[in-house]
Amino acid sequence: MAFVQNFPFMCIILSLFSGPLSMVLDGKNAKKVNLFVLSIIGVMSATVLTFVCKTGQSYVYRMGHFPAPWGNEIRVGVLEAFMATFFCIVMLLCMIGGEKERLIHVEEGKENLYYIMVNLLLCSLLALIYTNDIFTAYVFVEINTISACGLIMIRQNGRTLEASMRYMIMSLLGSGLLLLGLCFLYDLTGHLLMSNIKEQVAIIADIPEYHVPLMVALGLMSVGLAIKSALYPFHSWLPDAYGYSTVSSAAILSSLVSKGYIFLLIKIFYRVIGFEIVTESKVIHVLFVFGLLGMIMGSLSAIAENNIRRMIAFSSVAQIGYIYMGFGLGTRAGVIASIYHILSHAATKSLLFVAGSGITASSENKTEFSELTGAGYRNKIAGLAFTVGSLSMIGFPMFTGFISKLLFAQAAIGHTYKMLPTLIALAISTILNAIYFMKTVIRIYTPNRESKGQTITIKDQPKKAIALAFFIVLNLILGLSSEPIVKLIEFGLNMFA
Repeated sequence: MAFVQNFPFMCIILSLFSGPLSMVLDGKNAKKVNLFVLSIIGVMSATVLTFVCKTGQSYVYRMGHFPAPWGNEIRVGVLEAFMATFFCIVMLLCMIGGEKERLIHVEEGKENLYYIMVNLLLCSLLALIYTNDIFTAYVFVEINTISACGLIMIRQNGRTLEASMRYMIMSLLGSGLLLLGLCFLYDLTGHLLMSNIKEQVAIIADIPEYHVPLMVALGLMSVGLAIKSALYPFHSWLPDAYGYSTVSSAAILSSLVSKGYIFLLIKIFYRVIGFEIVTESKVIHVLFVFGLLGMIMGSLSAIAENNIRRMIAFSSVAQIGYIYMGFGLGTRAGVIASIYHILSHAATKSLLFVAGSGITASSENKTEFSELTGAGYRNKIAGLAFTVGSLSMIGFPMFTGFISKLLFAQAAIGHTYKMLPTLIALAISTILNAIYFMKTVIRIYTPNRESKGQTITIKDQPKKAIALAFFIVLNLILGLSSEPIVKLIEFGLNMFA
């Protein structure tokens, strides 16, 4: 085994033990540890991605070198390594871009606790990406939930405490359903490793008496992860959780946390149940319907909002709907479009949250639209970045959002029953996106002599400016170099399955 093949396991362990290490450090040193861990894990993940691209094959890493059913495994392919690398890049930029606000919002003496939660969150995301054991995945789902809850409530302003409680209640409901589904599946197959479960599912799928319990297990796991990833109508916790937490927390939660659950659902579809069995079930149609509803209802809720951060949060409901709608198409092209949209949404939504914080900072920290008039002139880099993110969400050419919507439309073409609803929903959602994002852009670029606020330059916010610049470049790379990225996703999905 090549030494580089140990990197995924080393990444999980490094991020896991950096949490307890941060406990004995002060906030300044804990921040340094966090940035170092994010950087080194990003480099290691990119090295693994290069390795699996060259070999053209995935590989299994056994912890302790014990075979199933006693041992635990992680499985590494192009898709896993690519997601791990991308998640590290986005999380690093979120941490850099929100540093100034963290110093204000996090109580003095508790800064190291924040970095503990971020490190554990990174560990759980990496484990969800790499693990080949379904129960290990559940354990890290819970670690992910607790870490995310800590990131929300670290800013103790009343609204975040309420939001974290609602988040915990909904997450526990989703976790309970997921665990019930795993128990059903274990009872049916007698295995916890994903590859072994799939072998048994292939055998029992054609036996009539096993069909109902197998579909119940699939339905419970799908609904549980849909609740945890805020698919409409299970999104009620999301606006307050994203809207009132500190900027780094909101950016990480919206761009990465829900995507970890969605990536686990993809693994369940492909490597646990089998995509052919999933597409033949009714579960896929339910996800399609709720995905379409999320696309429309999330956008309508965003239009009704008068708070810029809650508006961005409701937009996430719509974007999660896009991803589940792609799954609901039940085709390989639909899954590829959804995976690409995971990348697109992660890059763009974190950009919008970080840029939005710059806009509100130049408006006396007011978040209501009436207070944001002219903010784009007072903070030019934040105004430009928010405009780029808005155009991407709408689907303007050159940006990653345009490619996402194009891929979804192409995936729907030729589908007997779902083509027309998909294309109509895409058109309506795009119009609604334009209404609330362009309303905000027009507001921040409307000159008003009576508007209050201070002019903020790049010199006043060098780290935020660097993060926003990289987010813009990342958005353009995804938009202008989409063909090799889509091919990489296709290659990874073939290896993944």
